[in-house]
Amino acid sequence: MLLLGDVFPNFSANTTEGEINFHDWIGEEWAILFSHPSDFTPVCTTELARVLNLLPQFNERNVKVIGLSCDSVSSHKEWCKDIKHYAGLNEDEKFPYPIIEDKDRKIANLLCMIDKDELDNSGIPLTARAVFIIDSNKKFRLSLLYPATTGRNFDEILRVIDSLQLTDKAKVATPVDWKIGDDCMVLPTIPEDQLIKVYPQGVNIIPLPSGKNYLRKTSCPKV
Repeated sequence: MLLLGDVFPNFSANTTEGEINFHDWIGEEWAILFSHPSDFTPVCTTELARVLNLLPQFNERNVKVIGLSCDSVSSHKEWCKDIKHYAGLNEDEKFPYPIIEDKDRKIANLLCMIDKDELDNSGIPLTARAVFIIDSNKKFRLSLLYPATTGRNFDEILRVIDSLQLTDKAKVATPVDWKIGDDCMVLPTIPEDQLIKVYPQGVNIIPLPSGKNYLRKTSCPKV
């Protein structure tokens, strides 16, 4: 089983941009792998089109994106025309990120993202619609697993990337519904006598009925 903090499994794969070694493809950047049960499916088409529109925001965060579907590369390339059209791109523009071929579901099984309740026409389980976030050290940092009927929320995906990258650099945690610029939480491991040193921007302690001073906020650090 893949656990948070593990080195993400490496694999070789055929993609719309040729053969890749996944770790080599990531290089020294972050990466997101989006998986899909098959090509020419309605929800997945809207999602991959959304990724096209959001590429500048992923690039700003130093995050590479890659898709995966159980169909062939030749099928992917035909599907890419529909995805570009839905995204409002010119049909002559190059599709800007790779999509992995996983006809034998080797990668889907490696990453434990088989949906046993969703079968293809031949009765074979489909690949679940998963999101994996991998950092620049090839560490597995977050996963989201969606059923076939529910589209992803890309605002949430960008939000968690912002949180992961911020909390890697600053001694804070991010509270519910947090977005860049919002107040952060002081880590419970920081003792009270070190608050000024660690958080020179100041700390606001929220009074609670328990009388315990564990709910401590500080402004979002600039990193």
